[in-house]
Amino acid sequence: MTKTEIIEKVKDLIAAPSCYGPLKALAKEWLESVGTPDEKAMSAKLVAELEADVQTAEDSLRFFESETGKKIVGEDFAAQMAAHFRELIASGGKWCDCPACTPGRAILDNKEVIL
Repeated sequence: MTKTEIIEKVKDLIAAPSCYGPLKALAKEWLESVGTPDEKAMSAKLVAELEADVQTAEDSLRFFESETGKKIVGEDFAAQMAAHFRELIASGGKWCDCPACTPGRAILDNKEVIL
């Protein structure tokens, strides 16, 4: 993956409805740092945050099966998402495939490009 492709993945991350506020803000800050002396430090921050935030499929399943998950997203949506993650895991999926985790995982898989 090229740096230009990483930039596009960061933009996808920012646009994802499932990307939470602090990660979105950090991703925007990273984009603003590209080409500046702060870029390497911001890249390290972005990678560290993604390592903390990108979820495994099993973590996502546990969340949607939990009482907390059900309270946050509602019983029906939690049940739908739990079924989705059970299917994803059964088919060999390892990572959450939401619109934020997918580009986040791609960035992590290619982090050497920006570090």
